[in-house]
Amino acid sequence: MEKIILFDGVCNFCNKSVQFIIKRDPKAQFKFASLQSEVGKRLLDEHNAPKHMDSFVLIENDRIFYKSTAALEVCKNLKGVWKLFYVFVIIPRPIRDFIYDRFAQNRYRLFGKKKSCMLPSPTERDRFL
Repeated sequence: MEKIILFDGVCNFCNKSVQFIIKRDPKAQFKFASLQSEVGKRLLDEHNAPKHMDSFVLIENDRIFYKSTAALEVCKNLKGVWKLFYVFVIIPRPIRDFIYDRFAQNRYRLFGKKKSCMLPSPTERDRFL
C-alpha cells in the first residue's frame, strides 16, 4: 500500500513535521515529496487536487486526503501514542479544517521559511520521491 505525503518544502514547521513522521514510522510506510517539486505537482494533478494547494496532503493508493484529515490519517499509522490523535476525526471536518487553516496561515510567521526545499540525509534519501 503506497502512502505519499506532500508537504510545503520551504516551510520550517512542515520540514520538522516530516522529520517527526520519519522517526515514528519505523516500517517506512510513508514516502515524501514537496508540493513545489515536479513529482508533487504531477501527483496533485493526477489526483485532481485543487489548484494552488499549499496544504499537507496524503495520497494513499488512489485516495487523497487534505489538511486535518491528512494529518489524522498519518497519526493513525505512527508508532506510539500518536495513534490516539485519530480520535479527533469525530470532530466535523469543517471545524477541524478551520483550526488547521488558522495555524497554516501563520506557519511562516511562527516558524519561518526556507529559501529552498530541504535536502534529505543520505539515510533518508530513499523515502523521498
